[in-house]
Amino acid sequence: MPEFTSRRGLLFGAAAVSAGAVLTGCTSNESKDSEGDTSGDNKQAVADDKPGKRVTIGFAGPQADHGWLNAINDNAKSRAKKYKDVTLEATEGSNDTAAQIGQVETLINKKVDVLVILPADGKALTQVGLKAMRAGIPVVNLDRIFASAQAYRCWIGGDNYGMGLNAGHYIGEKLKDKKNAKVVELAGLDNLELTKQRTKGFDDALKNYSNIEKVARQAAEFTVESGQSKMSQLLQAQKNFDALWNHDDDQGVGALRAIKQAGRDDFMMVGGAGALSAFEEIKQDRGVLKATVLYPPTMAASAIDLARALGQGKGIGGMAEFEIPASLTLYSAVVDKDNVDQYMPTGFK
Repeated sequence: MPEFTSRRGLLFGAAAVSAGAVLTGCTSNESKDSEGDTSGDNKQAVADDKPGKRVTIGFAGPQADHGWLNAINDNAKSRAKKYKDVTLEATEGSNDTAAQIGQVETLINKKVDVLVILPADGKALTQVGLKAMRAGIPVVNLDRIFASAQAYRCWIGGDNYGMGLNAGHYIGEKLKDKKNAKVVELAGLDNLELTKQRTKGFDDALKNYSNIEKVARQAAEFTVESGQSKMSQLLQAQKNFDALWNHDDDQGVGALRAIKQAGRDDFMMVGGAGALSAFEEIKQDRGVLKATVLYPPTMAASAIDLARALGQGKGIGGMAEFEIPASLTLYSAVVDKDNVDQYMPTGFK
């Protein structure tokens, strides 16, 4: 899953950001017709589906060795195909920082108009981000953030703290009337900042419920295998609890296997990210999985929207400002049986 250093900008719901509403009716400060117009109502530059100035977007992401990362690539590519005025130069993707730096440098040498980069390591890729910006190529930094704000024009990504916070509040509301309620947590990789942020948000939310105690926490590795083995350990150690929060739907597949093998159905489970398999399980409503908290890969589609707008000198519709913001944080919505049909099309495999 993507590493993240907390940087809250504007809060956008996943549906709003990914559906193209972000970039409709945009205005620009590049138009001569806008000089002297401070009303925010000038419509001379509209970032919609109509072809405009041609833009070549370079896209560099990590290797798609996880369902979420594969969905990132798919979202970026399918979004670019939507626009007749966009040419996408996409790299193969790599988790090797040196290889990814080389790929970005190749895109810089090709003189693409805008770069969209989801770095394998934000700190390690900072210098090549700076190189692109100094070469006059705007960078849209996707999710894993660079170490310097000078290395990107716009950052867009998820809210890991918000994931934990919303998971905690959802579970808290379900258990608020139960005396001495107990919850457990199946986290991700503990050496990642994103895992720490998700746990902190979860713990902060639970502070609002004096009747709930977190009795156990186990860290997995964002894989099906680790989810199964670590969940088995949790189940053996904790004979009675009321709710489980699992940080990641991919490792959640393994967790559900362990739960079924143990014959346990005496608690509720909340997942994380928004995998299609999780949505389908929630819709069936026949097992312990009752909800999942989004970390939407549709952010990659929105990154392409933003890159196109930057390349065409446009802004975001619905806002008075002529320029796109420096930071966009997506909202971690909770999906349960009441709204799962709405989010089903965004589920990743």
